[in-house]
Amino acid sequence: MAKKILITGAGGFIGGFMVAEALKRGYETWAAVRATTSRVFLQDERIHFIELDFTDGDALAQTIEQHVAEHGKWDYVVHNLGATKCTNYAMFNLINCQYLKLLVDVLIEKEAVPEVFLMISSLSVMGVGDEAGYKPFTSQSIPSPNTAYGLSKFNGETCLRTIADFPYTIFRCTGVYGPHERDYLMMMRAIKYGFDFSVGFKKQMLTFIYVKDLAEAVMQSLEHGATRKAYFISEPRGYTQKEFRRLVAAELGKRFVLPVCCPLWVVKLVCKVSETIGMLTLKPSTLNGDKYKIMKQRNWLVDVSDAQNDFGFSPKYDLAAGVKEAIAWYKQVGWL
Repeated sequence: MAKKILITGAGGFIGGFMVAEALKRGYETWAAVRATTSRVFLQDERIHFIELDFTDGDALAQTIEQHVAEHGKWDYVVHNLGATKCTNYAMFNLINCQYLKLLVDVLIEKEAVPEVFLMISSLSVMGVGDEAGYKPFTSQSIPSPNTAYGLSKFNGETCLRTIADFPYTIFRCTGVYGPHERDYLMMMRAIKYGFDFSVGFKKQMLTFIYVKDLAEAVMQSLEHGATRKAYFISEPRGYTQKEFRRLVAAELGKRFVLPVCCPLWVVKLVCKVSETIGMLTLKPSTLNGDKYKIMKQRNWLVDVSDAQNDFGFSPKYDLAAGVKEAIAWYKQVGWL
């Protein structure tokens, strides 16, 4: 009998690829969505949809109870629901921590605890790393989140750790890119028009994970079983902004791209103004205090050996191959 999997946040960029990978592996795949969720990348007729309302605990409990009665419990749950842009910390914590806790509490209450509950967290939970010797974060590094987003994700991780015997695994993902994604697309568009914007003059080491590699790693981890551990998920090497620019420019056929380096004080000012406007209009801004701290950070290197050793994590895409495939898709659909 096929394994049953529930993927929350299925309508998002990463969620859509997780759904596709689960279907590829023959799972009975349930995509958790809201009534307003776009299903443009969830067109496969094999997908089972379930609407989960995380704003109403009673409704959520009733929906899951009914599902378990009719279909049985899920073998795997991937909690991919989250917010990366909010106007305040309270909203970050509500979505990234309290919604997770609510789901876990309901699964326990309704005797629907899966074999593995996998939380998609973030490298942002670690805070600032070694910006002198550029040593990577390791499993021994102590999280010290310095952003509202990172703290809310860490609170979610802590919630799982405090539940005795709960079968969880945590993925601390670095920058995820690929088809359907829009933030890195903005950087690629700038390069297409001959400019590459970076922040700060000190060396910065960036890390990436191609979305298909992440989706495959999720399934590998689920099939391995719960470990009650957190894993860094990234391509095993880092890149400079110059290397990223060179790869994108080559794929776009750009012979010359002007690198524009913005001083940190300018970026901080712009982020502060943008954040203030967002708070006044109640619309989250892409540029904000959190984003400034993320752009300011110089070292995003990580040690992925735990994931390699525990469940065979081995990304198939390096940045060159991922950029090539992503840009081909962006061109095909007219985004680039």
